[in-house]
Amino acid sequence: MSIRSAAPALAAALLFGASTPFAKLLLGNVTPLLLAGLLYLGSGLGLCLLLALRQLRKKEGEHTPDALRIPRAELPWLLSAIVFGGVLGPALLMLGLTQTSGASASLLLNVEGVLTALIAWWVFKENADRHIVLGMVVIVLAGLLLSWQPGAVRFSSGALLIVGACLCWAVDNNLTRKVSTNDAMLVAGLKGLLAGVSNTALALLNGAALPSMTTLGGSLVVGFIGYGLSLTLFVVALRTLGTARTGAYFSVAPLFGVAISLALWPDVPGPLFWTAAALMAVGIWLHVRERHEHEHSHEPLEHSHRHSHDEHHQHAHAFAWNATEPHTHAHRHEVLTHKHPHYPDIHHRHGHAHPH
Repeated sequence: MSIRSAAPALAAALLFGASTPFAKLLLGNVTPLLLAGLLYLGSGLGLCLLLALRQLRKKEGEHTPDALRIPRAELPWLLSAIVFGGVLGPALLMLGLTQTSGASASLLLNVEGVLTALIAWWVFKENADRHIVLGMVVIVLAGLLLSWQPGAVRFSSGALLIVGACLCWAVDNNLTRKVSTNDAMLVAGLKGLLAGVSNTALALLNGAALPSMTTLGGSLVVGFIGYGLSLTLFVVALRTLGTARTGAYFSVAPLFGVAISLALWPDVPGPLFWTAAALMAVGIWLHVRERHEHEHSHEPLEHSHRHSHDEHHQHAHAFAWNATEPHTHAHRHEVLTHKHPHYPDIHHRHGHAHPH
């Protein structure tokens, strides 16, 4: 696997990690649940604006008939992902935070990556070799070290709620993979809008008051960049890497968050930070050096996504085509058997009779 393949997931982690210290600046002026709602809302509104601008700038004759729609058969997957990740997850986290310390919560949030990978491997039968498993373990260990605060960790009844939130986000990640062939910005925008409206409404019903216009605007901007653009890149990574690998790369987000916090509030990083950074680098290296290659067969498949005419996309067009690539349209894959290095992307979600 190349760094180029991992770039969308790492960029998603960078943007999400950066949102944490900036959200911390806003937290004193708004309740946690309302802030979560505003961040998601900023994500949805910002991405919808980008989608509208993209449609206005579409080149004349460009053929993208299916780019801005989710197939009806895939809507249950998307709605379920939104319920688990955008509604239940934040609600459980906010409840858990009221019953446990911040240090304990930070440690427990590392469970999301593990649960994401376990669901991908056990439920959705995504392939993982020893490099991927070991890299995942190393990255999670680094996350635990990064959030460790000696003497401040106490596990309370809220811990179970936070683990429940992590489970909801893990389910969300795996369900989102089911719709990752669609326009990534559209998927992320819909998730942001519905989750934002749900959480904001829930917060207001529980007595939260809207903050000042400055805080409100800041929350929407941070949400657009740290949640909206990040989630768009996350969906792109799901399409090309599969769920477990994307989740593992995304688990380095806390490292970016701490690094940006140190830039905002200058301090000398302690040994735990440098140890965690080294471990995350090792984990990424283990993932990048993966080479999964064997003879495999592609079953007939029909879907729509952005593509170029590579070895997996040899098809004729039933419409006038101006030879522009990449482009988006519904297309059919016929049976194909071949051998080459590959990962569990949208074209390689096959079973394995034995480990490779």
